[in-house]
Amino acid sequence: MNAYILNLSCKDKPGIVHGVSGFLLERAGNIEEAAQYNDPDTGLFFMRVQFTCPQSVQALNTELQTLAQRLALQWALHETSKVMPTVLMVSKEGHCLNDLLFRTQSGLLPIEIKAIISNHRDFYQLAASYNIPFHHIPVSASTKEQAEAKQIEIFEQEGAQLVILARYMQILSNSMCQHLSGRAINIHHSFLPSFKGAKPYYQAHDRGVKLIGATAHYVTADLDEGPIIEQDVARVDHSKTVDDLTTMGRDTESQVLARAVKWHSEHRILINGHKTVIFK
Repeated sequence: MNAYILNLSCKDKPGIVHGVSGFLLERAGNIEEAAQYNDPDTGLFFMRVQFTCPQSVQALNTELQTLAQRLALQWALHETSKVMPTVLMVSKEGHCLNDLLFRTQSGLLPIEIKAIISNHRDFYQLAASYNIPFHHIPVSASTKEQAEAKQIEIFEQEGAQLVILARYMQILSNSMCQHLSGRAINIHHSFLPSFKGAKPYYQAHDRGVKLIGATAHYVTADLDEGPIIEQDVARVDHSKTVDDLTTMGRDTESQVLARAVKWHSEHRILINGHKTVIFK
């Protein structure tokens, strides 16, 4: 038996669940996990079905087209046996990079890290210790277009289905964001837009904040405003130093990003306009 995940969305109407389950029953499919959601604000229906079936992925893809036309579905079929080819991008802060490398090597994330891209050389030795190709691509205002062309070339060569901005401190161009639409995840601290710049934790400490946190979201041309995947916070008080805040913030960022990557790589996220539907 082959194992699959089917994600779908469409305008809500009677018969969708019956149509999908009947389709699988006719092909000796066995549903192992199913989740659905009807958005009352948009009238859209979302569904994720994990199932086994003796048919090949090619046969299912062909036959699903008929069902999709009948029910007006947007859909995607995935083989659960295949891990997701992934490229990581990083600058000079390595906490998220190190965390993702360890989790992946430990079998905690169903991804295969094919390459690491950085505009600095700081982590080439870390990449080498995991036997992962490291690409140093400097970026400046005058070389941004050429740098992004090289990055896209790497994405294509590695067959990357996911690009993770693991504290990559460069703003992607609109064309790059469009190229990576729905398959690039970014992580940032929760102080935006209040505390911008290079030292947000210093600003937060000076203002006496009581909550710090992180947000993982899909990359769009609207800077740091893409569909949110996951968020978390940690409470702090007057006794915490700037270093304490920074350490807690980095830990939170790493955990939030790892959860977002896990859900994406398990095909648990469906984009719903400016929001996400996540079947955990």
